[in-house]
Amino acid sequence: MKVSSLAAAKAFTTADGSMIRELVHTDAQSLAEASLDSGQATRRHYHRANEEIYFLLEGTGRMEVDGEVRDVGPGDAVLIPPGAWHQITASAPLRFLCCCAPPYSHDDSFFA
Repeated sequence: MKVSSLAAAKAFTTADGSMIRELVHTDAQSLAEASLDSGQATRRHYHRANEEIYFLLEGTGRMEVDGEVRDVGPGDAVLIPPGAWHQITASAPLRFLCCCAPPYSHDDSFFA
């Protein structure tokens, strides 16, 4: 059994500008905690291969997926299909889980 600790996970900045701590990375998927400071936003981008799910833990923000914009907060889950342009902007310090299948790779992030 593999058990990962958030406290022990090393933080790094993704290609879109969010700070993440990856908990699990297998050949099939990855799970990370991401955070944005109030007013900070990820760089609008898409992934060719990755399907993502954001699950918001703390804070509030605005999520855009392919031109559709919604306010999001704790308990919300957002599905981001492969190829969908997306961006999240924090209205208040934001913390969320990011699940990717296949696993996250800097090489699968594309920007305008």
